[in-house]
Amino acid sequence: MMTELSLHVLDVANNSIRANANLIEIKIIIHRKADLLKIKISDNGCGMDKEQLSKVEDPFFTTRTTRGVGLGIPFFKQAAISCGGNFKIESLPECGTKVVATFSLSHIDRMPLGDINSTIHTLITLNPTVDFIYYYEFDHRSFQLDTREFRDILGNIPLNTPEVSTYIKEYLKENQREVDDGIQV
Repeated sequence: MMTELSLHVLDVANNSIRANANLIEIKIIIHRKADLLKIKISDNGCGMDKEQLSKVEDPFFTTRTTRGVGLGIPFFKQAAISCGGNFKIESLPECGTKVVATFSLSHIDRMPLGDINSTIHTLITLNPTVDFIYYYEFDHRSFQLDTREFRDILGNIPLNTPEVSTYIKEYLKENQREVDDGIQV
């Protein structure tokens, strides 16, 4: 079982990459007054038909040929439901997939968000042909990172070039701290 919600984000985003997505959007929304933590992940990958979608929450179903179980989505769903939240997955063939998990922010059993910045940084730097839009909101203050904008500025310089990678890591860290004042959730 995963110990941080950021690891669930990593798992779902990796599913998107395996589904040939070239654009993945990840949104983290935290509203303390509403006692809400929402995670949305959407992609433009190959999507799933109705039969696959009906089985995706079954831990004994996977489209991967290297193993016979797919525990990521069922564990993510359980993590949300077990602490007063909800889980929803939508998908259409050739249109992509959207996963939304909500959590009661104050629930004693809610996993910590974890190091979401490292998760986003890892996804960006290890997947040079995929674009990511990352949106982080904390009590109605937000920032966004869109790798397409970085690519427009950098031209042919890859995002995993050490100097660019370091900049992305610092960009994530500084902007998150500006938005949430360093409050851990």
